[in-house]
Amino acid sequence: MTAPIRVPNPRGEMIEPPEVSASDAKNGFGRILERVAREGGVTITRRHEPVAVVIPIETYRRLAAAEAGSLETLSGEFDALLARMQAPGAGEAMQRAFEMMPEELGRAAVDAATLADRSTMPTVPNTGDAGASRRARPA
Repeated sequence: MTAPIRVPNPRGEMIEPPEVSASDAKNGFGRILERVAREGGVTITRRHEPVAVVIPIETYRRLAAAEAGSLETLSGEFDALLARMQAPGAGEAMQRAFEMMPEELGRAAVDAATLADRSTMPTVPNTGDAGASRRARPA
């Protein structure tokens, strides 16, 4: 069984679009377009299985823009990870990680996460020493 298909209707509510058989869609495409404009989308079926969804152009553009943004973000994250993996010493560090016992690897992961967490904490002025700063502690 396939997951239900949902599209936003003109009011922005997520609905399951009405289903239309492929033969009905072929014979009455103008009516299909009217339903798409009125209801937000139509699922085209063949032998009661969904094969296509017709959606308004605005919905398509919004989905395509969101996907492109996600792909750009993912591509940037991949490039950054690849650069870190190619940094001097990265190969030796990975070899050491593969040679560690599970407990050692776990401790190293916690230490690295703690260090990364500390490096991203905002700094706040230290009232005891002018010009000095300290790390803010989460509440």
